[in-house]
Amino acid sequence: MLMKYLCTAFFCVFLIVNHATGKEFTEHDMAHYRERIKSMFYHAYNSYLENAYPYDELRPLTCDGQDTWGSFSLTLIDALDTLLILGNKTEFQRVASVLQENINFDSDVNASVFETNIRVVGGLLSAHLLSKKAGMELEVGWPCSGPLLRMAEEAARKLLPAFQTPTGMPYGTVNLLRGVNPTETPVTCTAGVGTFILEFSTLSRLTGDPVFEKVARKALRELWKTRSDIGLVGNHIDVISSKWVAQDAGIGAGVDSYFEYLVKGAILLQDEELHSMFLEYDKAIRNYTKYDDWYFWVQMHKGTVSMPVFQSLEAFWPGLQSLIGDLDSAMKTFLNYYTVWKQFGGLPEFYSIPQGYTVDKREGYPLRPELIESAMYLYRATADPTLLQLGRDVVESIEKISRVDCGFATVKDVRDHKLDNRMESFFLAETVKYLYLLFDPDNFLHNDGSHFDTVSGPHGDCVLGAGGYVFNTEAHPLDPAALHCCSRARAERWEIEEILSGEREPPKSQTSSTGEPHEQTERIVLQDRKKRKTPVLSCPSQPFSSKLSILGQVFSTENT
Repeated sequence: MLMKYLCTAFFCVFLIVNHATGKEFTEHDMAHYRERIKSMFYHAYNSYLENAYPYDELRPLTCDGQDTWGSFSLTLIDALDTLLILGNKTEFQRVASVLQENINFDSDVNASVFETNIRVVGGLLSAHLLSKKAGMELEVGWPCSGPLLRMAEEAARKLLPAFQTPTGMPYGTVNLLRGVNPTETPVTCTAGVGTFILEFSTLSRLTGDPVFEKVARKALRELWKTRSDIGLVGNHIDVISSKWVAQDAGIGAGVDSYFEYLVKGAILLQDEELHSMFLEYDKAIRNYTKYDDWYFWVQMHKGTVSMPVFQSLEAFWPGLQSLIGDLDSAMKTFLNYYTVWKQFGGLPEFYSIPQGYTVDKREGYPLRPELIESAMYLYRATADPTLLQLGRDVVESIEKISRVDCGFATVKDVRDHKLDNRMESFFLAETVKYLYLLFDPDNFLHNDGSHFDTVSGPHGDCVLGAGGYVFNTEAHPLDPAALHCCSRARAERWEIEEILSGEREPPKSQTSSTGEPHEQTERIVLQDRKKRKTPVLSCPSQPFSSKLSILGQVFSTENT
């Protein structure tokens, strides 16, 4: 009966596979790499705490910190659910308490709407939904209330002014205190428009306030209307006029998580509209951008190749293909990407497919997770030992190339392995997490429905933690069962209100804006230091260069 509720004819939210570890990897080998990966995590995590907190990120070469995405102690938020996945309930509880006491969203900070959503809102929502698993004291009404949920809601409300545009597509940057700056550019990347449905729908279903899901869906539908006659979208759009500023179509930087959220939103919400949207895009992507199991960039209206490059961010695609059951194509593309990894010991940001080498000024590898993410999904579906070999290669490569005294450093150039003074928060949120899950087939996140918790929700008993977790694009897992636990009666209420009042104003959330934090027995003690401010970006990490964003080109005439 449980399987019936977790799976529908439209989507099954988890894969049931044979978890054989492959001929070349014994149980001892799997345990060995789990311990290696744990050691990597704690070397990076402790280095952040000792040298960089309360800054957003660690600078591992100088053993200090910097703010990058809004001064939220971002690495701490991003690493929180990874702590539990690695089995550390005590530190999860301590950090959750620290965040409740110290994070303030009512500040005069310009923040990326995209990054704040996926890292801060997503990280807090995931931690909230994992609170019971972590042994935290739960308030009455959980999972439909709780201090971490209130923090996530507060952060998301700070982003809502960005959606107040004629199209409903959001600006890229918002000031947390004053809203959108009058001089803010209306041009943002496609992913910056279409990467909200997971977090915002989860918030609406948990809190009872439909405004979040409403604005996320409107942005998706408006973006859908702008696709070209051949079914493609570009990579930068004017959110006021709906005009495409950069017309290169592909699956990589500036676009990637838009497609990801159509698939994962369909799974999380059992939503046929999102599923249909993705299938239409997938058809156009295969028709116009796919060449010998690589994906090129093409002009969105004509389908002509503009950039025959592979970008490291595109490595998420085989994992996404696995979620829709296209395993043969996924494995072929994955193996193409794996050959690039073997060539350099990492994935350069841009790789020229015809030349078989890096692209000028795009030679870096910031310890991205996407290829490992795909390996994790594909291994769950196929148990192919080649995927474990990739995981082994990643561990050995990162340890050898990037490990320094204070954490792990970004690779500035994969050709000579020179390092850069940055460790992005996604290294702990995604890279290490997906590596660990690849080698831990029995992790609770891989639950096949045989184990679950029963809690008393506001509308009766609910089954939670039975599997089917959906990862947001920052690898923060969301439990779809919790959405149904909290939203069943609320959805009926919204429908009645719409009938009674027509185009109604969304009801205010019933949760208070403040909450008593859990009692804290341990504190992170840090030295006072002057915080270093750095410019806040508004699109995903490593966006297109300004030349590409405006002219739609990467290669000069003599290079093509």
